[in-house]
Amino acid sequence: MIQVGDTLPAAVLMEYSEVEGNGCSLGPNPVDVSKATAGKTIALFGLPGAYTPTCSAKHVPGYVENAAALHAAGVDEIWCVSVNDAFVMGAWARDLKTEGKVRMLADGSAAFAQATGLTLDLTSKGMGLRSNRYSMLVKDGKVVSLNIEGPGKFEVSDAATLLAQAQG
Repeated sequence: MIQVGDTLPAAVLMEYSEVEGNGCSLGPNPVDVSKATAGKTIALFGLPGAYTPTCSAKHVPGYVENAAALHAAGVDEIWCVSVNDAFVMGAWARDLKTEGKVRMLADGSAAFAQATGLTLDLTSKGMGLRSNRYSMLVKDGKVVSLNIEGPGKFEVSDAATLLAQAQG
């Protein structure tokens, strides 16, 4: 499992773009994790799935509401990573009004979740292999803080906790 001090694994996530421009075509676009984190501070949080109750009601909205404070604390970008496809993440982004605040990144095959060791097996609930709920502060591709939730919990991966760590 990934730990503080580790470099994020080489992986490609997908991001749905509503508008063409800046080298992005309409639809899913690849995001190379190593390149996208280079020289930046990223507030990254992972969650089990789009449109799930806690994720939609608390987790993502907390980061949307705290986006300005996170940026003021030195965070360049906020990433939400979930084991869903880019189309679902794009629709969820529209519904939660994350544009300009939180990048909604798809880990469709759970490759990033598996590479970090932050997986959650929800096969018994019909959801397959998913991402565990967590947050991390990443500087230049390296994990500087990591908050992993216990099963069924939402206590340490929230925006307020990561904001305090970014300000620390």
